[in-house]
Amino acid sequence: MNIEKMMKKRRVGQTDIFVTPVAMGCWPITGITSTNVTEEQSLATLRAAFDSGINFFDTAFIYGYHGESETMIAQALGTHREEIVIASKCGLHWGVDKKQVRDARPETIKSECEESLQRLKTDRIDLYYLHAPDPNVPIEESAGAIRKLLEAGKILAAGVSNFSQIKQYEAFQSVCPISADQPHYNMLQREIEFDRIPWCREHQVSVIPYWPLMKGFLAGKLPRDHVWEERDGRQKYPIFQGNEWTRTHDFLDEIRPIAAESGMTLAQLAVFWCLQQPGITAALCGAKRPIQIQETAETMSKLLSVDQLSRVQKAIERRGTLNSRPAVQ
Repeated sequence: MNIEKMMKKRRVGQTDIFVTPVAMGCWPITGITSTNVTEEQSLATLRAAFDSGINFFDTAFIYGYHGESETMIAQALGTHREEIVIASKCGLHWGVDKKQVRDARPETIKSECEESLQRLKTDRIDLYYLHAPDPNVPIEESAGAIRKLLEAGKILAAGVSNFSQIKQYEAFQSVCPISADQPHYNMLQREIEFDRIPWCREHQVSVIPYWPLMKGFLAGKLPRDHVWEERDGRQKYPIFQGNEWTRTHDFLDEIRPIAAESGMTLAQLAVFWCLQQPGITAALCGAKRPIQIQETAETMSKLLSVDQLSRVQKAIERRGTLNSRPAVQ
């Protein structure tokens, strides 16, 4: 494996869009599933990301009950619009019961894009994803709507997210060129390596995953005796329960010395590993406080030896992967 000495900007698909390998995922700043989130800190986190060298910000129509994520990006970074790359998504919104609704009809995609442009106070979205396939709408129809946005200049590149089957990619690609794919991926959730990453590499599609830290677990800051706050949505996932919880803590204890000897935190090691995997263009690092995104941004100037990376890989293989599929992000 070739290890990059300095992680410079990387090209998204076959476009003219270049992004920093560490991107800020802007879901946590809304506080919907994260605790102790304030607007003041969220705005400060966005500014800290930019000041730390990050130029890539990932949001979505559904990030916030009233689009707070997109609105805050405009508020915090609007004066830097020509210096940043904004990705957003369509096809998911909140129902009256505050449950996610999949709606990827062409008319919905068009209206959600227009509303996102207004929230972001911009004339274009650099990268626009179909957030998730809608079982009630043929993927080709959703792709057609996004292609029209592309042709109209409302968006500069199209992507897909939370696709699980190659036939879904091929259906979308038959109508609209895919520049990026956004799945979940990290040291413990690697199922995309078997089919989706190879497909994306073959078709020159960037893979830009979320959850490189497995919702913070791989940062190593949750103690074994952690007591969950009622609103913390992470506790519902299998990795945060029972034997999986114990095995992952054992794994973190095994790689902690490798991180220390390389001058990295566990979070930086997990992100670095992700960014070194074939086919990965950037990793979405969620944050709700400045110090969190500042830490992961520093990953872009870190270096790990081939031997250290090999030891990490062996520890991952001993730990084993997770097969559970997370909720849409």
